[in-house]
Amino acid sequence: MNPVENNSAAQWLVRVQGKEYGPVDVEELRAWRDDGRLIRTNEVREVESERWFPAAELPEVFADVPQPPPLPALVRQSGLGELLGRTWRIYLAHFGQYLALSALVFVPSVCGQLSSAAANGNGDLDLRSALAGLFNFCMFAASVVGWPLYIAGLQILTTEAAQGRSATLANVVARAAKFWWRVALLCVLVYGAFFLLIVLAFGILAMLVAGPPSLVVILVALLLLVFQVWMFSRVFISFLFWQPAAVLENKGVSESLRRSKELAHSEPERPSSQRPKWRGAILASLWFIVATALSIGPEWSTLTNYFHALTTLQDPQAIMQSMTASAQAAGLAPVALVLGVLQQVLRPLLGIAFVLLYLEIVPAPNE
Repeated sequence: MNPVENNSAAQWLVRVQGKEYGPVDVEELRAWRDDGRLIRTNEVREVESERWFPAAELPEVFADVPQPPPLPALVRQSGLGELLGRTWRIYLAHFGQYLALSALVFVPSVCGQLSSAAANGNGDLDLRSALAGLFNFCMFAASVVGWPLYIAGLQILTTEAAQGRSATLANVVARAAKFWWRVALLCVLVYGAFFLLIVLAFGILAMLVAGPPSLVVILVALLLLVFQVWMFSRVFISFLFWQPAAVLENKGVSESLRRSKELAHSEPERPSSQRPKWRGAILASLWFIVATALSIGPEWSTLTNYFHALTTLQDPQAIMQSMTASAQAAGLAPVALVLGVLQQVLRPLLGIAFVLLYLEIVPAPNE
């Protein structure tokens, strides 16, 4: 018997997970449908028949209910090794353009460091030192101006490369310039938040060092440190994708931060290790390890002097004088300069990886 030919006066049985319910008429089936107790995939049969079939084939019940859209299939994710490999290939294929974008930041920085080293070597406050100070300020300003261009340009260039399109450096920079104010303001907000959290951590450590050795002080400081770490992790996760949100999706400032948090916490149906926030955290951690390895070696003696000053001196002015003397004594080591430049040259790898990760979450971004 064709179920389409059934009439509304028939009595029906419903089978759900092996249990039968009914008999009921069509009106009761509709009520069950409206309550969510009867869905399209449940089996039904007429009392006088032995044939079970899906309830979706009952026109009296489901003919006026639109078919729900199929659930979207999960987009295949590349493994971490595959993602890093693709990042490296894109970086090498467009090395000249990434180097030019990085130069917007590291060239003024290197020039300022060289000028500072020359001025410190002179020792006297004369016209040469004043000009060196002015030059350093100009280089610092140039580096600050270049940073938003670098961020926006990296997003645009990587997206073009990932989608198999070519773009000239001039075109990338011109398009990136349209996002300068937005990215600059977001840099102030994002980096400012991290700066305040780091200052809070140092303040807690200073309270531990300078305060009396009291159990209450130690417990309070430890609780504050735990809270600070918790806050830092939440802010870090929420800010993972603010750059592609601002540039690739053309979101405003507040919308970019909101979208970044949404992207970080997206795809909850995936295993924890495959969710964007954890993959992004792994990528950022890998870069942190690389950057630390490149910078901590040449700066180890200076950092040791800083720590010694913080733990042995109690007068803030004496601490600052000791730190300044340590920095001046260290000067500009050639090895530190070379490793610093190398770090800046490799920095686009982190941005490329995040853009590729973003493109896996949102395959077709709107610029």
